[in-house]
Amino acid sequence: MPTAIAVTSPDLVLPAADRHTPPAVVLQSPEETPLEGSLAEMTGLIERHGYVVVAVSSALPAAVTRRLHTVRAILESDRIALLEVELPPLGLALLVRQLRQLSVCDFSPGVLAAAARLLTHYIHAGALLGSVARLDRIPVGLKAHARSFLRGTQFAVLANPRPHLAKLGPGGAGMPPGPEFTTQLTFARGQLTSEWVAAELAPAWQVQGVLEAPLPADSAAWWATSRLVEFAAAIPDVSVLYQLVASVRRARCHWCGLELIGDRCGFCAAPVAPPVAAVP
Repeated sequence: MPTAIAVTSPDLVLPAADRHTPPAVVLQSPEETPLEGSLAEMTGLIERHGYVVVAVSSALPAAVTRRLHTVRAILESDRIALLEVELPPLGLALLVRQLRQLSVCDFSPGVLAAAARLLTHYIHAGALLGSVARLDRIPVGLKAHARSFLRGTQFAVLANPRPHLAKLGPGGAGMPPGPEFTTQLTFARGQLTSEWVAAELAPAWQVQGVLEAPLPADSAAWWATSRLVEFAAAIPDVSVLYQLVASVRRARCHWCGLELIGDRCGFCAAPVAPPVAAVP
């Protein structure tokens, strides 16, 4: 069985583009399941899959995050990776789908978990917002804050890979910078009526396909408004994703022994040990 990719909400599980991509495991919430149930659930996943990679949103309620860390601590397992991700909800859902795609490839669990940090840099995630008055996840200037109170004002906001805010329409700052590689665009409608994402952003970003998905439950809280259309562009081709991950030099975690890429182990969070200086 491939490494299990787990999420904390069913709306983070997007449809797969092919029949080879396995589904993600939706973990039971602390409100619905006692600690004993969560322990049994995680134990079963480890027994079936060997390793579990959990995508943990930075916007999760404290009770959910606390339960995940409690389960890992009680089980004293180095087979559970809790990956804290700063992406907006729809961008996180795309990252989860990419990890699901790669889970059936020949990558070891340590490389798969560490790949999440790499792939995050290639996801362009943002939203069309009717107001940025309460937005605190990216910098908002005083002028943009004031314009939020003008009726009909809309903002194109990019949260990843680099924060960017642009007012649309006359006097606006133009289109947010897009990817310089082939992507597919996914968008989800909130309480904002607009075709801007599909009609203008998609052609400007030269995406190869546009898909609509249901709005994740946490999107309104993440963007601090329900008047939004969330969007995210990501690499859809598993062969390209495979080449990206395979091209990175691999190392061995000095703490848990798992193979990894990048500068930190996804399972035990230990940093890569610096190279030993040669003795003259």
